[in-house]
Amino acid sequence: MAITSPTAMLPLNAGERLSGLNHIAEIRGRFWGDSWCEVARFIDELRDKRDEHFEENSRALAAIFFLARVPAARQALHPDVLTLEEKRALIAAMNHFRVVVSLFPKRLTMPL
Repeated sequence: MAITSPTAMLPLNAGERLSGLNHIAEIRGRFWGDSWCEVARFIDELRDKRDEHFEENSRALAAIFFLARVPAARQALHPDVLTLEEKRALIAAMNHFRVVVSLFPKRLTMPL
């Protein structure tokens, strides 16, 4: 028996995908609890000075904080000290980066 129904999936633009990811994050938080410990681990990992790419990691983390509009004076704080609004803004900024990265060209090559 063949499936004859119309396509169930439609391509989403970046804004729609971002709204969807943020909505899913809300649902996950409501029903499965807080995952802030994973975000804190991610931030601590990017702050690891022993990593050979520490400088690039710091810049990437600064970009996330900038997109989340966390004041520069609060960016160096331990992740658990951030306010609820700052935590929510960081999650939204990380979701925004996930959307943007998914739009990158698939096979990037370095110019010679």
